[in-house]
Amino acid sequence: MSMSAGGGEDEPMMEMNMTPLIDVLLVLLVMFIITIPVMTHAVKLDMPRASNAPSQVEPVVINLEIDFDGTVLWNGTPVPDFDTLDGYFNREAANDPQPELHIWPSKRADYDVVARVLASAQRNGLLKIGFVGNEQFM
Repeated sequence: MSMSAGGGEDEPMMEMNMTPLIDVLLVLLVMFIITIPVMTHAVKLDMPRASNAPSQVEPVVINLEIDFDGTVLWNGTPVPDFDTLDGYFNREAANDPQPELHIWPSKRADYDVVARVLASAQRNGLLKIGFVGNEQFM
């Protein structure tokens, strides 16, 4: 009472046994996952230290606007180039206490300009940097 699935006993079997092939592929997949290094694309940021001491001095605020065409405005005054902006950042970083830098990027501003401004501020030693006007991006 055996059951025949297609052919007689003398005919070759037509379907391939897939179980060993699947086993080998799963083992290879696991080996590739283990051996491939994890790709980490991280941007190193120096985050400010938290302190519970309230400040008695009202901080000086610098409003830095970045327009869609790459124009950088320092408290409403256009900055001619990035070297001048570096000088402004360097001068303000030497003040005690340091001023707060409020960055207002335009919705259509190039990421490259915003990233260069942030890198310049951090390179020159400014610690209190924040974005203002984020509601325009939601």
